[in-house]
Amino acid sequence: MPSLSRRSLLSIHAPASLAVLLGAGAAGASRPARVAALLPRSPEGRPAEEVARDESYWFEVQQAFTIDRSIVNFNNGGVSPAPRVVQEALARNLAFSNEAPAYTMWRVLEPQKEAVRQRVARAFGCDAEEIAFTRNASESLQICQLGFDLAAGDEVLCTTQDYPRMVTTFEQRERRDGVRLVQFPIPIPAEDPAEVVRLYTERMTERTRLVLISHMINITGQILPVREVVRAARERGIPTIVDGAHTFAHFPFTRDDLDCDFYASSLHKWLFAPIGTGLLYVRRERIADLWPLMAAKEVQDGDIRKFEEIGTHPCPHYLAIADALTFHQGIGPENKAARLVYLRDRWAKRLRELPAVRLHTSLEPGLACGIATLQIDGVDSAALADHLWQAHRIFTVAIQHPEFEGVRVSPSVYSTLEEVDRFADAVERVARRGLA
Repeated sequence: MPSLSRRSLLSIHAPASLAVLLGAGAAGASRPARVAALLPRSPEGRPAEEVARDESYWFEVQQAFTIDRSIVNFNNGGVSPAPRVVQEALARNLAFSNEAPAYTMWRVLEPQKEAVRQRVARAFGCDAEEIAFTRNASESLQICQLGFDLAAGDEVLCTTQDYPRMVTTFEQRERRDGVRLVQFPIPIPAEDPAEVVRLYTERMTERTRLVLISHMINITGQILPVREVVRAARERGIPTIVDGAHTFAHFPFTRDDLDCDFYASSLHKWLFAPIGTGLLYVRRERIADLWPLMAAKEVQDGDIRKFEEIGTHPCPHYLAIADALTFHQGIGPENKAARLVYLRDRWAKRLRELPAVRLHTSLEPGLACGIATLQIDGVDSAALADHLWQAHRIFTVAIQHPEFEGVRVSPSVYSTLEEVDRFADAVERVARRGLA
C-alpha cells in the first residue's frame, strides 16, 4: 500500500481540536514546523532498508509520540503508546460522546464505525463483513476457542509456548466439557519452518477438533509458518485459530498470506490504536458456525457484528482506529518493519557476540521482526530485568517459562538509537561483570 504524504494525512485526519495549530493565521512558526510533531513526512520512493537508517526521518516519527523520555520503554509488545494524533481523535470523540451519549454516541458516532471496518478490512485484505472489533486479542481468541461446539473426548491442539490466557481458556474447556488439551514444544529458536509444520501435523489425530497457532510467539517473537499449518489442518477437516496478537501492523502481510479462517489481534500493540481495541476476522462462510461470547439474536447468526454484542461500549475508541491506521500507512508497513528489524539487530547482533549471552529469537529474515529475547548465562532473568529498571530505567519483560528464561526486548518506532545503545551497554556490563 503506498504511503501518503504528510499534507494528505493532515487533510484527512487532523483533529478539530488542533485547528489553532493548523490555522493559516496562527502566529509564530511556519505551518510545516507547527505540524511536524503530529505526523511524519512520508519517505516515498526509497527502499525500506534505506529508510530504516534515516535518523532525520525517524526523529520526526519520534516527535509524534508524547512519551516520557526519562523511561526507556522496551515493552511495546505488551501495549504501545498511541501517537498524539490518535490521542487527539479519541479525546475529541469522547468529548462529543459526553454531550448527549444516547444520541451523540449511538446515533452519530456508532454508524461511523462501519467506515473504520471497511478500512481495516482493506488493510487486511478481506471483506468488511468479515471484520469485528473487540477489546483485545484475548477476547477475539476466546470467541473462537469457546464458540465451537466440543464434546467430551474431543482434542484441541497448541504448543507449550502459546499465550497463557489462551491455554487457560482451553484448560477451562477441559474442566467444563471434558475435552483434552494436547500441547507440544517447538525449538527455541525455531529456524526450520518445515520442522514446525511436522510437529503440528504429527499430532493431528481423528480426535482433533481445533488447532491454535500463534502467528508470532509472544515470549520470543518467533514467527511461525501459519499458512502451511492452516492448510494441513484444513485437509484433515480441522479449523485453525490464528493468534495474531503481535502481528497486525507489525510487519506486512494479508489474510491471503495466511489463508486462515479465524484470526485475532490486538490493535493497541503495533497499530498504535487506543488501549482496549482488538480485531477478529472470521471468514464469511464460517461466521454462522461460531457462537458469540455474549448472546445475539438468531437473525444475526451470519452477521460478523454478533461478535460485538457486549452491551454499552465506548465507540470513540473504535473510531480512533482509523487515525492509527492512517498513521501506520503514512509511515509505510515495509518501512516500519524494516526499522523494527534494524533496531533489533543493532542490539541483538552486538550482544550475541558475548560468550555469556544467548538469543532465544532467530535473526534470520522472516522468522522474527521487532521482538527478541535474550538470556545471560548464570544471571537470573528476573533479576536482570529488575536491574535494568532500577539502575537504568529501562523497562523490559522477564520471561520465566518451563522450557527457558530470558528478557524480552521490544523497542518501537519512537525508540532512539541512543536508547538502544544504552540498553546494549547495560546488558554487556552485566554479561561481563555480573549483577554484583
